[in-house]
Amino acid sequence: MTLPGRSSARLVWLGVAALLLLHAVLALHAVSKKSVTADEILHVTAGDLYWRYGDFRLQPENGNLPQRAAGLPSWLMGAKPPPLENNLYWKTADASVIGYQFFYEAGNDHWPLLMAGRSAVLVFGLGTGLLIFFWSRTLFGTPAGFLSLALYALCPNFLAHNALTTSDSASVFFLLATCGAFWRHVQHPTLANGALSALTLGLACVAKFSFLLLAPTLPLLAVLRLLLEPRGGRLALGGRLAVSALGHVAVAGTVIWAFFGFRFSGFAPGVPPADHYMVPWDAMLPYIGVHASFIEFCRAWKLLPEAFLYGYGMVMQYSNARGAFLAGEYSIFGWREFFPLAFAWKTPLVILAASALGAFLLARRWLRHRAGMAGDLARAAPLLVFAVICWAVWIPSHLNIGHRHILPTYPVLFILLGGLAAPGLLSPRLRFLPVLLVIGQGLASARIHPHYLAYFNALAGGPANGYRLLVDSSLDWGQDLPGLAGWLRTRPAPGAAEEAVYLSYFGSGEPDYYGIRATRLPFLNGFKLPIRWYRPGPGLYCVGATMLQQVYSNVSKPWTHELESEYQRLRESADLFRRFYTDPASRPELVSIAPVAQWDRAWLRYDQLRFTRLCYYLRARPPEATVGYSILIYRLTEEDTRLAFDSSFTEWLQAIERRKAAR
Repeated sequence: MTLPGRSSARLVWLGVAALLLLHAVLALHAVSKKSVTADEILHVTAGDLYWRYGDFRLQPENGNLPQRAAGLPSWLMGAKPPPLENNLYWKTADASVIGYQFFYEAGNDHWPLLMAGRSAVLVFGLGTGLLIFFWSRTLFGTPAGFLSLALYALCPNFLAHNALTTSDSASVFFLLATCGAFWRHVQHPTLANGALSALTLGLACVAKFSFLLLAPTLPLLAVLRLLLEPRGGRLALGGRLAVSALGHVAVAGTVIWAFFGFRFSGFAPGVPPADHYMVPWDAMLPYIGVHASFIEFCRAWKLLPEAFLYGYGMVMQYSNARGAFLAGEYSIFGWREFFPLAFAWKTPLVILAASALGAFLLARRWLRHRAGMAGDLARAAPLLVFAVICWAVWIPSHLNIGHRHILPTYPVLFILLGGLAAPGLLSPRLRFLPVLLVIGQGLASARIHPHYLAYFNALAGGPANGYRLLVDSSLDWGQDLPGLAGWLRTRPAPGAAEEAVYLSYFGSGEPDYYGIRATRLPFLNGFKLPIRWYRPGPGLYCVGATMLQQVYSNVSKPWTHELESEYQRLRESADLFRRFYTDPASRPELVSIAPVAQWDRAWLRYDQLRFTRLCYYLRARPPEATVGYSILIYRLTEEDTRLAFDSSFTEWLQAIERRKAAR
């Protein structure tokens, strides 16, 4: 006979499994419609070669553990590595080109390798769901656990990122797990709890360098625990926590060394050697301030693996200055409002409303029962401390490249929102609100499926307006080549088969793989492919949102008289460029005027300036269509192309103003 308690537990587990299965199915179905995103090719390739050769020269700044997870399936499936002997890009640790070789030139069909890697990385996202359920259940009861888990499982932002081969999903899981395990340890400082806490901390260190958020979080939690201890026991508890801190450092260090093969050098013996990492040490260390001294000290004494230290240094360099876009503005130092606005625009409105309601109900409860305030804060201490630390770091951050960087804040929010299902918090008339909350979250995701990465709420003007607010991994990470291929096959236009197509794409996918035959405008990543001359004319211009906004262009903003003068000077040489790249008979004469490298530099500069001028022109008008909200499609006439490329500065500006006025 089945006991009632066992039956109830079985139903709980079935419910949890159902929600996690739903999340996995939705996430994997969505990414099955998407091409490889900008960073995924790097993670799969680096992870595969970590396992295959034990060499860590590629991408050590992006987390050893998630890259191993992303690359493990391809290694086990027997994928062919790119040739490394006499490979310049292997010598210089150029992960993007090595990735291109692995995906498209080594004889592999990258798609099954990519989907297997995505499935492997999804495990971290499912683990986060379990943590959310059990934490919320512990605080508020089983109904609250299900509410929190349902909000997470249906969240468009986690459905967008959990099944991508990047480090974000693993980072969220281990940050949350470390906070929970450490708080459990300081409350009950046993050897077993301490070992679990130290192990999760070590795994967080190799998941992503955002583990640095734990550096202030864990000491603050320890101090808070000491303050909660009766005075007579603080000294003894403090001694145990001090010993525990040393143990945490030792275990975390051992985990880091283990993931780098207990070898100091990042370059493995037995494979062609490296000249240097992607950015040589002497080109990175002078720009990271006090971090350089720390790295040099650790290198001198070999306290940590060299590749781990290099990754740390690269993260610090990226954090100092990085191109960013926010609602029509550009900066390399970011904005304090970037992450608050990203949160406001990309969080479903039902979650924002529930958060406001929860804060109101909690404040009312504290006003009525002030004695309960201290108990509530103590129970939620690790969540609250972690969230406060995160936002204190994020708001002044110069690294404003994606909403995904604030994903760790959402599990905290979902756990706390589970309190709306706690007994006694809502009046009988409002007990239906948790159900409405889940329905609202589900509808937000259903409306955007499978384009979860492009989710923007109504405050932002919806996903169609997203490209005007945020780009890069907040919207356009290069995921919509399959959608573009489908749109081009069925595009509505007379004589569409003869219509010229031009493509500027932000990502790591190969358009030819999807059957996209297009003249290639500047790409963010050209993979060192041969330079090609082309003359843009009437036709369809398919431009990724990140490329349209020129976030990472080497052309300064705004467009100035100086840039216009440079463009017009280079435009006078357009026919010479055509002859140089298309007429072999003209080459000797032209090379006598300037060496090949100079012609290449001049052509690439002209091409980039011409494309930038086009983007200004296109931004003044609405697109004819969009694919996945990330690729914008414009149909240009002969007159449009004349105005965009061949007009005078005054005529070009007037055309843009007319377009803006008409819009």
